This record gives sequence, C-alpha cells and structure tokens, in this order.
Amino acid sequence: MSGRSWFVAIGDKQEGPYSEDQLRDLIARGNIRADTYVWAEGMEAWKFAGDVPGLLTTGRAPPAMPRPGAGAVAASAGRHVQADGAQSAGSLSIDFSIWEMLGRSLIFVIGFLLIIPAPWVATSFYSWVLSRIHVPGRGQLGFSGQPMDIWYVFMGLALSTYVGTSGVSILSYAIYPIQAWLSYLSVRWVAANITADGRPLGLSFDGNMWAYIGWNLLLSVSIITIIGWAWVAVAWMRWNCANVSGTRRAISFNATGLEMLWRTFVFAIGCAFIIPIPWMLGWYGRWYVSQFSVEPRV
Repeated sequence: MSGRSWFVAIGDKQEGPYSEDQLRDLIARGNIRADTYVWAEGMEAWKFAGDVPGLLTTGRAPPAMPRPGAGAVAASAGRHVQADGAQSAGSLSIDFSIWEMLGRSLIFVIGFLLIIPAPWVATSFYSWVLSRIHVPGRGQLGFSGQPMDIWYVFMGLALSTYVGTSGVSILSYAIYPIQAWLSYLSVRWVAANITADGRPLGLSFDGNMWAYIGWNLLLSVSIITIIGWAWVAVAWMRWNCANVSGTRRAISFNATGLEMLWRTFVFAIGCAFIIPIPWMLGWYGRWYVSQFSVEPRV
C-alpha cells in the first residue's frame, strides 16, 4: 500500500488523492469507515475500506492451531470458503444520501404513474440501491438487468395500480393476484441480475409462485387486524430469504414483528408531516437493510 495515492468516496463526492499518511489520518479521525468506498492504483474497482486487507487493521491474530492430521482438511475447506466469500458473516448495510434517496424515490413513483417509463425507472432504482449495499466479504454490488428484459412486467404493475385504485371493489380484488404474480416475476429477475465487482453472482429465487401469491394475499388480509400484518410481513420476508439459492451463505431476515410494527408506524406518522420525509426514508431504509444478514450455511 505504501507510496500509492488513494481516492475516497464520501457522500456523493470523490475526494483525493491522499497519501498513505493522510489516509491513515482520515481513518483515525473516523472519516473513513468500513463501509466507505476507496480506490488506489492497482485496484480493479472501488471497494469498501473494510474489504481492503490491512487498511483498517494493522494485522490479525493467527488462526487456532490445527489438530494433528487436520491440516489438509482445514486448508481445503478454507480455499472453498474464501472462493465464495463465506468466511465473512454479518449484517448488510447501506450508505446513501437522504436527498438522493428522496429524489430517486420520487422519480420511481412518477415513472410508474406515467406507466411507459416504468421499466427504465425501476431498473435505474434497483441498480442504484444495490450499488449502495455492502455485503460482508463481497465486493461492490451491481445490477446487470436491462429495462427491456421484462418491460411488460413493470408496465403491468403500473397499469394494475390504476385499476386497483379505481374505486371499483370487484376489480380491485380481481387484480390483486395478477399484481402478486407480476411482483413474483420481478423478484426472480432482480435476484438473477445481481452482480459483484461486475461479475454475476449466480443467485436465483426459487420460491414457489403460488406460495408467493399466497403470502401476498395473506398480507393483504392481515391488514384488517391493524397490527397483525407486521408479523406476516416478517414471516414472508424470511420465507423469501430461505428461497434464495446460488450462494454458500444463508441469507436471513432478523427483524421481529414488533420492530416492524412500531418502526413502520413511526415512519408513516413522520411522513404525514411532509417535511421529515427525507430523514424518515434514511432512518427506515438503513434499518431495514441492516436486518438482512449472511452466515455460512449449516
């Protein structure tokens, strides 16, 4: 690392170049954290500081002494674990500007209201969100999906929103299973197009379509209980995580129904006052992403 010039992404700005001493000073003052993007000559792409060996730590303790005869097995297992990044476990995190989140959310909503731009705004939004998420042991996430891949799905979701809010009860109930089916297709598409350091991760969502539609309907019905929907939402998200394959690590959702309930109520009340919306989006979005974690599969 010695002698290289470093660049740092803080907020939406690129800063640098910094010498190694200047970089260490920024780290010591807390301006650079594990989830801060950094880049220096010789690196293929921007990485989180926590993923650059030796950057935030001066060294690490040696591993436990192997038992006699276990060396070959441990070395082989270690190679397989490192190949997939499964050596790291922990919660996901997301880093974004509240104003950028607000702007992109508004563009997303307006694009769906206008129907035709829906595939483009959806693809752009997913790509931006994924680029801000940090997964322990992974490089920078990205998204390879293109707007025309499943354009009919997003236009269908946009059109069904109009029908669902038309005030005709029969149409609203009839369109709900169709919305759930379209949502199912979009989830499978997003999972299949997630990348890390520009390479496909090979993820897939294997949940049963009818079960997914059933969860949608159950969540809709549970709303009449006022509070029960929160536990249904948590259970559904855990089911979604359990049906993601293509990785050596298990994905889990750790929020409880009570946490989901009170945080969502606070979020809704805060947004009702209009002015706090950007801060509410930041607070709720960071919490929600942090409830996802990865750990080696048992």
